[in-house]
Amino acid sequence: MTTATGGISSIGTVGTFLRRGACSDTLFTVLNSAFDYPMKPEENATMPLAGGIMQHGYQCGMIWGATLAAGAQAYRSLGPGSLAETKAIVAAQGLVESFRACNDHINCLEITDIDKSSSTMQMITYFLIKGGTIGCFRRASRYAPAAFSQINTALSENHIDVPSPPVSCAATLARRMGVSEMHAVMAAGLAGGIGLCGGACGALGAAIWIIGMNTIRKGPGKLKFEHPRATEAIERFMKCTDYKFECSEIVGRRFDHIGDHARHLRDGGCSNIIEVLASQ
Repeated sequence: MTTATGGISSIGTVGTFLRRGACSDTLFTVLNSAFDYPMKPEENATMPLAGGIMQHGYQCGMIWGATLAAGAQAYRSLGPGSLAETKAIVAAQGLVESFRACNDHINCLEITDIDKSSSTMQMITYFLIKGGTIGCFRRASRYAPAAFSQINTALSENHIDVPSPPVSCAATLARRMGVSEMHAVMAAGLAGGIGLCGGACGALGAAIWIIGMNTIRKGPGKLKFEHPRATEAIERFMKCTDYKFECSEIVGRRFDHIGDHARHLRDGGCSNIIEVLASQ
């Protein structure tokens, strides 16, 4: 029988972090293990989401990895469809707030003061001199059991309003990119900048993750942190959005609830972004 924390230990989480090397696939791997369902290609493909999407400084990679794990468990529990997608988004909302409660901020830049524009010396100062690596280990060890509990709580909720499809921009994008229904539900919680929080676009994150999975399947070797096709997807996305990265800036507001987001999609909202990201 699974414990309240899925048997997740601080030592085990840190050990996974040391082996994996990135916060995003660490959380995804640890949570999948807690649910007793490893997903190696999917886990490996989350690595570019670390650092707030390839070191751009947006939502911490731990949230991206945990949200994909929530979607995977939603699919295993409920199969394909709007209910699973809705519950994946509800879980993502809780995951964002759980991370914020542990760390005050959700964006990597606000936590670490470094991003893609930081100099080598700034990186060395943070990770080696200021002990930033140890800080990330501690954040992961605190967040993993909280995330596991949050996912179980969200998926056990019985009273939930399920809107008409499409429910999630990220799931819609996943289907346009030709992945399975399982992968579409896994991506669903990324909607609206992860759990509708308005952060960096969830469809973009889903596209980078799917590109990573496709890259891994096509040949041997380790996925690079900044692989060319992911970089190209970001460039297409930024041109399409007038160089806006965050959902709330692109749309001009945050979504009030899941039905609000679904209505936005039904009315054609973000269709241009989905088409641009789906064109590989």
